[in-house]
Amino acid sequence: MTAQNKKPNLNTKNEITWCPGCGNYLVLNSVKTALANLIASGIKQEELVMVTGIGCHAKIFDYLNISGIYGLHGRVLPTMLGIKLGNPNLSVIGFAGDGDTYSEGMEHFIHACRYNADMAFLVFDNRAFSLTTGQSTPTSPLGYKNKAEPLGEFNFPINPLKLALVSGATFVARCNAKDMNETSRIIEQAVKHRGFAFVELLEDCLIFNPSIKEVEGKMYKLDEKKRGMDEAMKIAGEWDYNSKSGKIPLGIFYREEKPTLEDKWPQLSDLKKKKVGWKGLEK
Repeated sequence: MTAQNKKPNLNTKNEITWCPGCGNYLVLNSVKTALANLIASGIKQEELVMVTGIGCHAKIFDYLNISGIYGLHGRVLPTMLGIKLGNPNLSVIGFAGDGDTYSEGMEHFIHACRYNADMAFLVFDNRAFSLTTGQSTPTSPLGYKNKAEPLGEFNFPINPLKLALVSGATFVARCNAKDMNETSRIIEQAVKHRGFAFVELLEDCLIFNPSIKEVEGKMYKLDEKKRGMDEAMKIAGEWDYNSKSGKIPLGIFYREEKPTLEDKWPQLSDLKKKKVGWKGLEK
């Protein structure tokens, strides 16, 4: 095997400590497949950078052999943005949870969609704060009981896909983590997309919230046709994150090419043309 065809080593020596059967194992494998394909297509492994938040999802930092920053709770997106401002040539991938993103990080999520920086953001959505014993998040269904809310969740869940669409995200997708082939395919497309790509990864929490099992039979795959905003919003509204009935679409809801944050700022465009970061420009 030649050096060009050599399979990249994306593994680490760290012991995986997720619960046996956790959907995060499936996401990790899907991410590795997507990254291997991206490296085979010409992206250098040393130019792939990850940022993680705080939560069960964030342990992926220890299991994935690329550079990155293990960030703060709710602060994945500003850290990603800082990396892109420092060197817009890097392919930056963020890993966050539903609590991480839609509670502490909600303001960052909305503005990241607006700014349209060229980066991919993956949200592990098990509809629970599982690392801290299962408190509800903004996508937990009504009545969801946990140690902090023994009477059940009183508030109706938000719809993150509709929020991303109205906030300006130029790539919006949803995957079932159990379908690794489709998940890896969509992650690969999200990283290749020029602009802000948001991918929701639906998964169970086997310990605190295995509720996705109740609605898996309602899931269906979207076709690959290009959709306008009105149609994308309509499809995104087919599931309200609370009902056990209705259809749950999976796939790419919306994709559009627009000027990125890097296009809008001449300083960043210059770095892109010269294929350097600010440190390289000094040299």
